[in-house]
Amino acid sequence: MLLREGLHRVVAPLGERVVALYLLEGPEGILLWDTGVADSVTGTLLPYLADAGIDPARIRWAINSHCDFDHTGGNAALREAVPHVALFAGADDLPLVTDLDRLIAERYGEFRVSDGFDDPAETTAHIRAVTGLVDDVTPLTGGETFDLGDRRIVVLAAPGHSPGHLALWDDRSRALLISDATLGTTVPYADGSAAFPPTYRDTDDYLRTLTGFRAHGADLLLTAHYPLYEGTEVEGFLAASEQYVDVLDAAISRVLSTTEDLTTLEIVRLIAAEVGTWPDAAADYLVFPVTGNLERMQQRGLVRQSARGERRTWLRSAA
Repeated sequence: MLLREGLHRVVAPLGERVVALYLLEGPEGILLWDTGVADSVTGTLLPYLADAGIDPARIRWAINSHCDFDHTGGNAALREAVPHVALFAGADDLPLVTDLDRLIAERYGEFRVSDGFDDPAETTAHIRAVTGLVDDVTPLTGGETFDLGDRRIVVLAAPGHSPGHLALWDDRSRALLISDATLGTTVPYADGSAAFPPTYRDTDDYLRTLTGFRAHGADLLLTAHYPLYEGTEVEGFLAASEQYVDVLDAAISRVLSTTEDLTTLEIVRLIAAEVGTWPDAAADYLVFPVTGNLERMQQRGLVRQSARGERRTWLRSAA
């Protein structure tokens, strides 16, 4: 879909969800934002280019917004289709963008020991099946620009969902490309219904990123898994994302005010029904934002950690 002159949104299937890739096109070449999974390139992107009469060889640059497999898994397929393409990703995500085993162990397996949460085996097998990574990815830290000839695209640091998450600012289109940097109140299925919680991870970074996004005054907010947001809808989505942090804080505080020494998953399961409408298995992914909020509360002296065997537990701090 052509959104603005030189700005394309290419929506690829992702199981029961979708992932949107973006093409920024100018006289000096094309910048691709995210590669999805392997079939996103072969099954959706390349056919889109053919239908639009665009030569894939015009893609000079591809930037992974962050390390998750549904944003990097098409890297190898893209490199095969466009051998000269230069690939980029956030410096703090780079080790996981180039090493699938590390991505699975450190990103998706972060809570395996400390909290007893991990992806099901079939999910991990699926990730391995649809993900093709490459080694030669150049790090970005924010502030870099890509000259397309008729506009300059600015790279923004946008941590919170992941440490090295990036965003792009296209001043000509007044478009902010944020991928998963802001996640509203739920990640949706393709039909708009709730799939799983907003999986931000580092709460203070997430909120700072939201504040930074507002400063651009974007007319168009472009995400990976959500609909288009235009005009006043931009602030609506950012505000909902920010307010959800407060919703989780309130729910966590209420639970810990009545029951102490709870594991992270125990907290998640006690609050899940009041903060979202997901199935139980999907609700467990609240472990990501709940951990972020708990860590922030700990830094502020509101809660402290203990342990129950290998599992960490959380208690209110003494007044």
